Amino acid sequence: MSAGSLPRRYAKALFGLATDKKIVDKVGADLRTLRAAFAASDELTHVLGSTSHPRAQRRAIVDALLQRIGAHELVKTFSYLLLDKERLTALPDISREIDAMIEEKAGRVQAEVISAVALTPAQLASITTTLEKLSGKKVVVEKKQDPELLGGVVAKVGDVVYDGSLRTQLRALRDQLSK
Repeated sequence: MSAGSLPRRYAKALFGLATDKKIVDKVGADLRTLRAAFAASDELTHVLGSTSHPRAQRRAIVDALLQRIGAHELVKTFSYLLLDKERLTALPDISREIDAMIEEKAGRVQAEVISAVALTPAQLASITTTLEKLSGKKVVVEKKQDPELLGGVVAKVGDVVYDGSLRTQLRALRDQLSK
């Protein structure tokens, strides 16, 4: 079994239930909030993933967390299932899979655009339009800056990387000249 298949299977099952109940957006938001809690606290991840802590203690922590975020009943039940199966630490990966399914259903795709300097709104609009033509979907862009690129842009859409950075072009030129 590949590393991504377990979270994907759980996500598909949860996505199906959430779709039937017409609460996909709420479930996705609740899971994103839980994922952020895991990311913010290594201690939380350790305690919830450790069988050395009694399950009742871990369930109390999960209860408090779910209550604090106002999680939907389906997310609560799902979280308890993961706890019972000792797979609660897979929740962040399951959340990412659910997000991908939500985006797919909506016909959107996430893109990360990395540039050496801040992009103007016109440049960003042009890049977004090009990525939408290439992917055939509505593109939601997340901008980042990396001065090491020297110039140009690197765009990541799903598993596809479009590298138009000056750094990569110079590296390719160096490789050609050294042959």
